[in-house]
Amino acid sequence: MAVSKATEEKKPAVKKTAAKAAEPAAKKTTPKKTATAKAASAKTKSSPRKISAEERYKMTEVAAYFLAERNGFKGNPVEYWEQAEAQISQLLG
Repeated sequence: MAVSKATEEKKPAVKKTAAKAAEPAAKKTTPKKTATAKAASAKTKSSPRKISAEERYKMTEVAAYFLAERNGFKGNPVEYWEQAEAQISQLLG
């Protein structure tokens, strides 16, 4: 016996909301901070980390490279370095 397309289209839709209602709701929890975690987060917010001379030099070096790259390496490397130092000083304060 052949089933017509009209008969296939009239199948009742399955309600998905009934299946969701049967599932228990999951309780959302957030992890509690310990006293040391609270103290550490308060410490980092109040005083910024001190940057060493070596870190500052590396930051300047990378910034100078990108300045030179943007200019096609056509300028004076000393000028790129000076611009980079100015940028890093402004960022770090």
